[in-house]
Amino acid sequence: MTPLFVVQHLERETPGLFQDLAQQHGMAVQVIRVDLGEPLPSLVKGDGLLVLGGPMGVADLYKPAFPWLEDEVLLIQQALEHQIPFVGVCLGAQLLAHAAGGGVEPLLGGDPPRPLAEVGWAPITSTLEAANQSLITSLMQPLDVLHWHGDRIILPETANVLATSVRCREQLFRIGPLAYGLQFHLEVEDQDVFRWIAEDNDFICGALGENAADILRDQQRLYSSSSRPRRLKLLADLFRELWPSYF
Repeated sequence: MTPLFVVQHLERETPGLFQDLAQQHGMAVQVIRVDLGEPLPSLVKGDGLLVLGGPMGVADLYKPAFPWLEDEVLLIQQALEHQIPFVGVCLGAQLLAHAAGGGVEPLLGGDPPRPLAEVGWAPITSTLEAANQSLITSLMQPLDVLHWHGDRIILPETANVLATSVRCREQLFRIGPLAYGLQFHLEVEDQDVFRWIAEDNDFICGALGENAADILRDQQRLYSSSSRPRRLKLLADLFRELWPSYF
């Protein structure tokens, strides 16, 4: 049974559908709460690693409040070096890019351009670079996903962009044969998003204005259920790329 180590940074950002899918297919999921002081794993061949999101970022790497971020970068570099299957979501995707020699900068929007987060449901579409990727059968048509980030990823030259959004090019990418970064969220269910809305008010209002909570609740009701089958298919296709013996 393949161990899938899941690095979680705060209570509200859980593995959600990632964990459900992995367990349904017989993988052994171990969630590690680094914010609660739980130690990161020592990886060996045959393991898998999933790093989730959080409000912290690459700019917080050397801050005393997040001492585990530096260790996460080292762990991701180990996964890349030893070709251990890896998925990074939001913060996890940013750490993957950083670990491979890339970076992060504020996402700009508006006229004139200014730092402006991408928050809410919006489609991603596959790129020409993704044409030969089997997992991109899930993206032959645009797919509505949840965005919740204020930065954009500066990818290293070794990365391949697989899907983009109107606001941000670097949405789904691959580095090497077995490492994928997702700037967006496939994994969240309604209860998760409603909690994010309640607990992240300043962030969402900075992106969408004072009616942000109402806008996001309306979007959730409109897009979550309708997109769920295709989001699950993309998740399954991604896992099939990384752990074919289970899928």
